[in-house]
Amino acid sequence: MTQPTLVVENLKTQFFTRAGVAKAVDDVSFTVGRGEIMGLVGESGSGKSMTGYSIMGLIDPPGKVVDGRIALTSRDGVTRDLRTLTAAQQRDVRGNRIAMIFQDPMMTLNPVLRIDTQMIEAVRAHDNVSKAAARERARNALARVGIPSPDERLLAYPHQFSGGMRQRVAIAIALLNKPDLIIADEPTTALDVTIQGQILYEMQTLCRESGTALIWITHDLSVVAGLADKVCVMYAGKIVESGDVRQVLERPGHPYTHGLIGSAPSRNPRGTPLRQIPGMTPSLLNLPGGCSFRNRCPYATEICKTDPPLDTSPDGRQLRCFHPVHAQQEAA
Repeated sequence: MTQPTLVVENLKTQFFTRAGVAKAVDDVSFTVGRGEIMGLVGESGSGKSMTGYSIMGLIDPPGKVVDGRIALTSRDGVTRDLRTLTAAQQRDVRGNRIAMIFQDPMMTLNPVLRIDTQMIEAVRAHDNVSKAAARERARNALARVGIPSPDERLLAYPHQFSGGMRQRVAIAIALLNKPDLIIADEPTTALDVTIQGQILYEMQTLCRESGTALIWITHDLSVVAGLADKVCVMYAGKIVESGDVRQVLERPGHPYTHGLIGSAPSRNPRGTPLRQIPGMTPSLLNLPGGCSFRNRCPYATEICKTDPPLDTSPDGRQLRCFHPVHAQQEAA
């Protein structure tokens, strides 16, 4: 058995505000193997992006990673706990061994520098190659994400690109150094369907060929269904269900997962109102006791006022629920 590229154990990230402590990431654990693609899904505010930022070491005050272990194993077999690294060591790892693709490409691109300047710098910061070799790598990366006339585009500035084109440049920069792990935070939201399909195909190919592990953060279950090997569903800072993507999406166990899948427009008969999960996501500053989903759950009972454990089945599937959907359906 090869060691997983990423092991996250009991990760807790909290924001200390005047209104109280917000538990943005609350006891989250998962692993991502070499060449494996994991989908991290949930509503806005569920903690999925904060999980990605915590792994990258990009949590700023008043936020802080207060507990947990984040172990990254590189291709040469060296394992490092990212939480124990110095600031200089973290800079060396970011963009080299771990890359992140942000939802807003301008979080990656400097508006006053040409694209070639930024991409060549990203290569040479971590790899001792000539400027010409770095430029060729940058050109190939732009071509790989479907940017036409890459030689001309290298000489352009970010403001000369459309929003979708800037996002493709940001994705190309993440691919430059063939990192061990890529964290993608809804990177294809601004892209049209054709380009989105091309990017997803290229990401799958990269993972299969180079062994890069990928965490794809999204709320779009259709993307996860066609891209990921496994999926983790987050709600109110916790993982409520995880497992093989086909198992989870075809036979969801948690009522929240079931609600997410049922609210997709394609799952509703033509001419009928869209199904939706009742209520709103609770404030992380004032979470209800016990199961955070119980006030929105049709199966909630008195026992749901206590914290449900994260149970693991023999096939590796995990579920944090006292009343799994399939058990309720069979009982009915």
